[in-house]
Amino acid sequence: MTDTTTAQPKAPLGVGSIIGESFSILFSKFLQVVLIAFGPALIGLVLSGMLIGFGAVAGSAAPDFSGAGGGVAIFLTIIIQFIVYAVTTALLVQLAYDAKLGRPVQIGKYIGPAFSAVLPIIILGLASGILIMIGLALFIVPGLWIYAVFSVMAPAIVIERAGFGALGRSASLTKEYRWPIVGAILLIILISFIINLVAGLIIGLLSAVIGSVVIDIILSAALSTIGAGLGSILVSLLYARLREIKEGVSVDQIASVFD
Repeated sequence: MTDTTTAQPKAPLGVGSIIGESFSILFSKFLQVVLIAFGPALIGLVLSGMLIGFGAVAGSAAPDFSGAGGGVAIFLTIIIQFIVYAVTTALLVQLAYDAKLGRPVQIGKYIGPAFSAVLPIIILGLASGILIMIGLALFIVPGLWIYAVFSVMAPAIVIERAGFGALGRSASLTKEYRWPIVGAILLIILISFIINLVAGLIIGLLSAVIGSVVIDIILSAALSTIGAGLGSILVSLLYARLREIKEGVSVDQIASVFD
């Protein structure tokens, strides 16, 4: 007696639609994204400037590591950037779901869940970042694959309160879909590079005319909000799609944890 059952075909991730929706949310909620991402970015740049020099932060000078505390300055600068990333990502993940569902953006409502997620995002971000850097050193592709494995770590922390189990949760959700995620990441990197290149040229021209380090830092913070916003929205939508495929959980069910 033969088994006539056949395996169900794997549901497509839908990379194209996810990327398109990421840009749609970014541009439709651009002011709110900037408001959320600009503050942490500016604070991070100011603190980093105090450690390694404001010219280095603005991109007009080399970092100053000549002092006795040069190694400490490097370490603290890295930690600051991870804190900025954690806060910004945790806030934008929540914005992405409200925007996707057509609900009003309520920044004040996002603060509590965001700050409760900061510590695990920082620690797990450092851990996964080290693995990604090792992978990138091995001909780049392994690093991208590792990034895909842990790509939905932040939404798992913010939405599911997965805490320090978020790396395993991300690995489970992304299984069988990692190469499509790599494709989405590469496409977003390319598009973000083009956007940042054009915006960077504009900022460079303004900087040359104005000639103020303060203005340079403010413009740099504003520019960083584009990449931060787009990346956070993308991983939020990837997480939602993966849970829909694997667990049958809809976006409104995911977002209901904030109600």
